[in-house]
Amino acid sequence: MITDEPTRRAPDASHAADAVFHIERHGIDHVEDVERWATPAGLFAMWAGAIVNFEILVYGAVLMSFGVDFVQAVMLIVVGNTTYALVGLTSLQGPDAGTSTFTINRAAYGPNGNRLVALFNWLTQVGFETEGIALVVLAAIALAAKAGFHAGTPLKVAFILLAAAIQLVLPLLGHATIQKTLRLLTVPFVALFVVLAALTVHKVRVDAYAHGASWQTVMAGLAFVIIVSGLGWTENGNDYSRYIPRGASRPAIVGWVVAGTALPSILLMLLGAAVATYVPNAGGNPVTDLPRAFPGWFLVPFLVVSVLQLFAINSLDLYSSGLTLQALGLRVARWQAVLVDTVVAGGLTAYAIFDSSFNTLLTDFVDSVIVWIGPWTAIFLVDWWLRRFRYVPAELQRTGRGLYWRTGGVHVPAIVAQVLGSVAAAMALATPFYLGPISSATGGADFSVFTGMAVAAAAYFALAARAVRREADVQERLLGVAGGDAASLRGRG
Repeated sequence: MITDEPTRRAPDASHAADAVFHIERHGIDHVEDVERWATPAGLFAMWAGAIVNFEILVYGAVLMSFGVDFVQAVMLIVVGNTTYALVGLTSLQGPDAGTSTFTINRAAYGPNGNRLVALFNWLTQVGFETEGIALVVLAAIALAAKAGFHAGTPLKVAFILLAAAIQLVLPLLGHATIQKTLRLLTVPFVALFVVLAALTVHKVRVDAYAHGASWQTVMAGLAFVIIVSGLGWTENGNDYSRYIPRGASRPAIVGWVVAGTALPSILLMLLGAAVATYVPNAGGNPVTDLPRAFPGWFLVPFLVVSVLQLFAINSLDLYSSGLTLQALGLRVARWQAVLVDTVVAGGLTAYAIFDSSFNTLLTDFVDSVIVWIGPWTAIFLVDWWLRRFRYVPAELQRTGRGLYWRTGGVHVPAIVAQVLGSVAAAMALATPFYLGPISSATGGADFSVFTGMAVAAAAYFALAARAVRREADVQERLLGVAGGDAASLRGRG
């Protein structure tokens, strides 16, 4: 049988396919035990290096634009960020399966059914990439203005091309380089926000919006915080945990992920919300309006470090979107998929800069993500539980007939549950351009996250539990055989 003990290996051997500052050789193929060099504690530094970020500050300011008061904002930020526990839970499959999230997802949806949700994920990742690059370009425009240059169309185009080219570097090199770089950047990033907090805290107007918002508005704000915090990262978790050895402590993985994400996110969103209490429209154009919170001498260092931070967090999205393109069936190497995504995100950034207000783009995008990602997260975790927290790695690599093939490569119960969950989320969605019937009946409250996840989980359990449990029995037999033949666990196809 396969043991649950981590494989012991020489450090040099562990980096053979994933060396720092070399292009990573692995994509969605199986990572062998001898190559599992990462640790649960390493996830803390990587996630913290990404989350300690100007973008998270912006989310806190945007939340205040909903009309909530500061006390309500504090409650929503704390409660909403508890969903980072879901990122911890969706980081536990990678060490067992040795591959990326949307390769593991073939177990729940089937190799062909997986392509549908992988497409949704790819669009989501590219959307977040576009948001980050757009903020970088806005920061560059602000720096140019500070230096006395007016950013006309040619200069804006140049900034977009330059930002996309720089953004390409870390995801192109891959997992080990991203983890090391983000770990090194954590300290200066934290230092910047300590200074910003010191410049800000005495100006906070706790009485701003003192009348408070209705409970319906509070629910809309909670949906926003949940999707831009933990729930919005669930599809990325295993992409960064797949280099951790099988048998590593599951509580340690969850704990380090939550510590590196929820804690800094709460603090930064609170800081963004605090700034918004005395800087009107701080979330409307965050690069030009947020800096009004501090003295002029701090503008240039703030914008320069913020640009680095945005490149850092965007690296996670761009890396994961490349893996997702491979899971979609694009027959390219991982680094080639990253190139494709960079071109697409660059084009969308041009749209964001020239044709749309940032705040509208962000809120509309977040609203669309809610509809699919909550149901998917619920189905993914219920499926993992039903199959006793185990997968057969070689079978996950099959795109033809195998254990997870089902009907034409589609696991129909998962697709049905996804559709039902997405419909339930849409029915309870409340946005400026759409009000679902459930939201309408409750005066505009947004329950989309909760209805989507609950309906999807219940539907998948009702439709798939018996068959998936039978598959779990087959898995155990296959894993028992594979325990005597390590080669049979290698990813194929």
